[in-house]
Amino acid sequence: MITKDIELIDQKISKESAFIDDLFLEINKTIVGQEHMIERLLIGLLGSGHILLEGVPGLAKTLAINTLSSAIKGKFNRIQFTPDLLPSDVIGTLVYNIKAGDFSIKKGPIFANFILADEINRSPAKVQSALLEAMQERQVTIGDETYPLDNPFLVLATQNPVEQEGTYPLPEAQTDRFMLKTIIDYPKKEEEKIIIRNNLSEKTTKIKPVVSIKKIIDSRKLINQIYMDQKIENYILDIVFSTRNPKEYNLKDLENLINFGSSPRGSINLAKAAKVYAFIKRRGYVIPEDVRAICHDVLRHRIGLSYEAEAENITTEEVIDKILNTIEVP
Repeated sequence: MITKDIELIDQKISKESAFIDDLFLEINKTIVGQEHMIERLLIGLLGSGHILLEGVPGLAKTLAINTLSSAIKGKFNRIQFTPDLLPSDVIGTLVYNIKAGDFSIKKGPIFANFILADEINRSPAKVQSALLEAMQERQVTIGDETYPLDNPFLVLATQNPVEQEGTYPLPEAQTDRFMLKTIIDYPKKEEEKIIIRNNLSEKTTKIKPVVSIKKIIDSRKLINQIYMDQKIENYILDIVFSTRNPKEYNLKDLENLINFGSSPRGSINLAKAAKVYAFIKRRGYVIPEDVRAICHDVLRHRIGLSYEAEAENITTEEVIDKILNTIEVP
């Protein structure tokens, strides 16, 4: 692509991505700090991906997605995953109408723009599969009928890393369906002081819609036009392939630490998330820093560690750090 075309795309993106600042301002009315989480929520929303959030309770995960849905006037539903939950509680079911003598459809809470699947690992595999199928196919089948889900459709699933009792860990094949896995940490001391004051204040903050759903859908199409050089594509492939064959990339010490590497979904989502990240930064082209910024979130749930790595307390974070420090940046 010639330089003039890139400049035109850059100008277009710079203009069309102005609403990102409005979204951040509106969300920050209720969410203090947690910029990393908010940014990842926007990457999922604009990149047509879903997010797996891991963090202890009380870190504003529910509030964040609820605030985002209000800021774009979307429909929000929260599903609390419990051991007695059934697939029909999520997607809906057929209900017999005695008066009509016929079955009618009762749609489940999955029919919304934003779904918070709270503590997804608390429910058995059947329920997890029902949700993940809806995420992948963007449709559900109830009886003989297939129903498309709302657009945009974003699932934010949370996992509690503290309690392991009575949980059903998500298999690798299912976690691979999530575009990002984001780790949420505690707020800083100054941020928590503001959180306390806000919660004790009598003022109620009302979130106004600042972006339309149409704008989000149009932006998704625009993001596809963001320029990605072949060198950046090769950089993404080198990162992903080094998780599969570390030896070929001068990472011999990782060979015994990795059981399996990232799937092709990792490459697709790394490229897509890098484009969205460039859009959020109001640029019409991808730079290596965009790839590096979202690499941990895209790959941390796609790398399987060996028993040897677990015995040595080596984390996927450290593995990704080692890869990023070794692979040559274009």
